[in-house]
Amino acid sequence: MESVKRFFGVLMLGTALWMISPVIPAWAFVAGWAALGIAYGAYLLWSKPGHWAARACGLAFAALGVLQLVSVATGGRDPLAPLSHLGGGKPAAHTDFVRVRSVAELDAALAQTGGKPALLDFYADWCVSCKEMEKFTFTDPRVREKFARMVLLQIDVTANNADDKAMLKRFQLFGPPGIILFDGQGRELAGKRVIGYQNAEQFLQSLQVLTP
Repeated sequence: MESVKRFFGVLMLGTALWMISPVIPAWAFVAGWAALGIAYGAYLLWSKPGHWAARACGLAFAALGVLQLVSVATGGRDPLAPLSHLGGGKPAAHTDFVRVRSVAELDAALAQTGGKPALLDFYADWCVSCKEMEKFTFTDPRVREKFARMVLLQIDVTANNADDKAMLKRFQLFGPPGIILFDGQGRELAGKRVIGYQNAEQFLQSLQVLTP
């Protein structure tokens, strides 16, 4: 029973670390996973040294923790791919949004799309789903092919200043994540908003109204 309680305690610590990840540096997030893995692995190894299952789990957690420690020490910032930065491969694709800071800037940008459909992405540094969309959805080659035929706009509402609030109010949004789609004349496509996280397959379906 004590082992089960400690396991769920580790899960709770992991959940807390994930929840605060948007407001702490990326290196601290990875370092947190390293500390959690090594500490729990050490506990399993030394609390029941003769129990093969506990030793196996302890070695696994400790190894994962050490992997994260190596990652943060060598400049890694992604706990899901701790050594990817050491591979020397091609860096992940970056989505180039045009940043707008106010309703006036948005209207000006929509008036200059040249007949292309447009997308407005509401983003904030503390928005976990926004970062998941950037990492897993916007980098999909099929999504990027769609993006190449669109005007990509983004507003960062991290500061939650007067302009940010005015933009949210205009579209009746409580906050990010939220994506507004516009036709080639700069008119919002009613009922076609993307609210919350969507994986690449779902997002491609949402974009069908713009680029079939």
